[in-house]
Amino acid sequence: MTLPPAALDLAPALVVLPGPRAAVADAARTQGLRAPDARDLFESAPVLVAHAAMTARRLALNAPPRSPRIFDALELFAFVRPARFAAPSAAGLALAMGMPEPKGAEAQARALREVCQALLAELAAAPEPSREEALAIAETLARGGWPWGPAVVGALRSAPAGNQFRSSGLDVWMRLAEWEAEAPPGEPGSKPVEGGAAAERLKTLLGRSGLDEARPAQAELAAEAAFVFQPREREGEPRMMLAEAGTGVGKTLAYLAPASLWAEANGPAVWVSTYTRALQRQIERESRSIFEEEKARAKKVVVRKGRENYLCLLNFQEQANAAQLGGADLTGMALAARWARATRDGDMTGGDFPAWLHGLFAVSPAGQASPQNLVDRRGECVHAGCQHYRACFVEKAIRGSRRADIVIANHALVMTQAAFDGARAARGSKADAETTLLKRIVFDEGHHLFDAADSAFSAALSGAEAAEMRRWIRGPEGRGRRGRGLENRLSDILGDRDDARETLAAALHAAAALPGEGWSGRIAPPNGEVNPIGPIEGFLVAVLEQLRARATSSDIGMECAARPALDLVRETAREAAAALSRIEAPLLALARALEDLLDEESATLGGSERARIEGALRGLDRRARMTLPAWRSMLRAIDEDAEDDPDFVDWFDATFLYGRVVDAACRRHWVDPTEPLTNAVIAPAHGVLVTSATLADPTLDDPFALAEMRTGAARLPDRPKTLKLASPFDYARNARALVVTDVGRDDARQVAAAMRELFLAAGGGGLGLFTAIRRLKAVHERIAGPLADKGLALYAQHVDPLEVGALVDIFRAEQDACLLGTDAVRDGVDVPGRSLRLLVFDRVPWPRPDILHKARRARFGNKGYDDAIARGRIAQAFGRLIRRADDRGVFVMLDAAAPTRLFSGLPEGVELQRVTLVEAIEQVAGFLSVADGEPG
Repeated sequence: MTLPPAALDLAPALVVLPGPRAAVADAARTQGLRAPDARDLFESAPVLVAHAAMTARRLALNAPPRSPRIFDALELFAFVRPARFAAPSAAGLALAMGMPEPKGAEAQARALREVCQALLAELAAAPEPSREEALAIAETLARGGWPWGPAVVGALRSAPAGNQFRSSGLDVWMRLAEWEAEAPPGEPGSKPVEGGAAAERLKTLLGRSGLDEARPAQAELAAEAAFVFQPREREGEPRMMLAEAGTGVGKTLAYLAPASLWAEANGPAVWVSTYTRALQRQIERESRSIFEEEKARAKKVVVRKGRENYLCLLNFQEQANAAQLGGADLTGMALAARWARATRDGDMTGGDFPAWLHGLFAVSPAGQASPQNLVDRRGECVHAGCQHYRACFVEKAIRGSRRADIVIANHALVMTQAAFDGARAARGSKADAETTLLKRIVFDEGHHLFDAADSAFSAALSGAEAAEMRRWIRGPEGRGRRGRGLENRLSDILGDRDDARETLAAALHAAAALPGEGWSGRIAPPNGEVNPIGPIEGFLVAVLEQLRARATSSDIGMECAARPALDLVRETAREAAAALSRIEAPLLALARALEDLLDEESATLGGSERARIEGALRGLDRRARMTLPAWRSMLRAIDEDAEDDPDFVDWFDATFLYGRVVDAACRRHWVDPTEPLTNAVIAPAHGVLVTSATLADPTLDDPFALAEMRTGAARLPDRPKTLKLASPFDYARNARALVVTDVGRDDARQVAAAMRELFLAAGGGGLGLFTAIRRLKAVHERIAGPLADKGLALYAQHVDPLEVGALVDIFRAEQDACLLGTDAVRDGVDVPGRSLRLLVFDRVPWPRPDILHKARRARFGNKGYDDAIARGRIAQAFGRLIRRADDRGVFVMLDAAAPTRLFSGLPEGVELQRVTLVEAIEQVAGFLSVADGEPG
């Protein structure tokens, strides 16, 4: 199909790499540009770019507003290929289109033009989901001034279109499939899975995946994991197994083999819980070997996250309407509409929604088509009262998980839902229908269970949390912002029940004591003249007084013990607790009124009304029976200056942004969060498998002792079954581990010089990991230019205007790029192949010695506990370096004081060498330049 010439008459393509190094390409020629010339071009002429904000950042400019002269290729990709992946760079787009990776600014500039031409041709030939629907949205965008509008409309009109839409095309909720109610699946059965059957199922799955045979360790894990799929013998005593499976064992298919057998024999469902979004999707991809047919897999394997991760269609409708009236970003909403029609499950965070979409241009946060605006973050869902209830992505996922064989969740969802169910059970309510099926659980990335439980079973009274509580009760206040407070959600349900209406009014009145709009500027104004309104803000001001008196400021904030408290803190804590009691009482009364309504009118309530009431009760339970009592308990302990509870740690902290206080909080955490973890999750289950590449600690007499403690297994009557399987990779041949002995870790110039030379020696593919953001930024500032001069792109967390996942996507796609990051990168990167061949730590990743960690260190083994955490972090990072049998990689620690004992968790065959920087550079260059398959 031939496009009109005008559709291919693109603006010149501008690519700016770190350094910066720039090039421009048009139909006639390609040439390099000096940074000043690139800046002039970007600011004044029509230009084609990939990620306008990133381009501006590299030219030392602010992110630009939308402009009819800036053509962002990522927006064109999002229109043509909605819900499909591309790393947000010129090279990433080229790879997504099946082109070879372009190396260097000039090649990337040429490739960017080719990408856009290919996308327009693809759109002309086969628009999704139909030419008519795509054209309706394209014409809406063209009328709104979208730079790509004329070219996109021209491409779509290059072939005849059928009946035209009568709408803007943004009303996608009208064309989404609705879910259908089904009978309850019933309780799971108890038919056992035998080890031999699990091993046979593994062979079948491997065959469907195109793999010849199971690795011995993989087959052993599949057979041994069948242990957790046997009937339990006593209540509160699940069959529990801890399995360390080194990188390359293939643990996902190994545990999916017995899990799929059990689900087929016993009904829904095996829950597979993991820590990162990336692994959720990876497990879902691996499940294709169980259910090869797409429609069957969509029903049998469901990815589940919290409600706050899914597109809310009511929020989308309101934002789409605002966009057409000029009150929100029309382009972003239209591209989100294209995505909503193509998405597999409506997951906006870690799913198939492009995380880079809302950050391409400078758009006000309120107007962005972003997860922050389009998901239900505040618990304002009206459930069956919503006009989009039957098309709701969250409801589809919940119903899907009830009948699925495999539910792929995350630790946060499993923990928070279990905590919630525990609170409901305490008052005699039934648990959520979805999580009553938590009988068999596989915790992948099980080394994160402790941290996940720590987060789920903690409490925090902060300005932001209290303001969210006020908004949930009263709705948005001021400036006409949209929202759905309790009155909006419940008034028609309560009808003429005067007593219930009075309790609702009392709750709305009492909630005025919570922080309102502008609270942060009142408790910590730049000029220091505090002006708190209400008892909660007054308490937070007092907390800040205690922090300033007793804490030392850091880059990110300050903290101090809550007790002994200042007199002012105790007085304001008492007043705050009384205010919270006045909110809690009517909310509880309102919950009882709704329960009475369910009981007394059960014969006449329709399914829609019942669902709305149950949804409202879940929200009330969470806040009135969990959050508010937890806040009051903390405040009471402060007021009474009570002795420290050995099971809990209470402290105050303040959060800084750009050097000033933006929030303060009172926090309470369990010293050992495995106590509530065991009670709420582990003990009620029938079978639990905890697996990871780094569970065992080889320095202990019992290598699994620490893992038992950190997973809750140590709290069960019987010890869990344990299994340790080594990685099949030849680490002696394919990996090196070096500690550099002559670099001063506290001298940013020395650390920067070392990383620069190591990255250059590797020819790129380097990941630098830091324990502090300040040091990361200092190193980035010094090495970005020199690396760019040698043709190596450098990306950095906390520097580049991209989320961690998008940065990792670029790093994975561009084989010779380098990346700097902190903990989030260490835990979330999965980059097989040459894209990651060098990993450099700036120093030993000791745990931060904050108040909470000091309490745990005293409880769990002092120095040995610190060592275990650091050893685990090093082993986890090393595991990211070698992901396939043919990978080669070098691990470097730039901390001469790093104790040898911390490297005992590295795989067998890895010999730690202490070398000078010059020797390290020589080893990196020599080892990584050796051809694959030759000895290093």
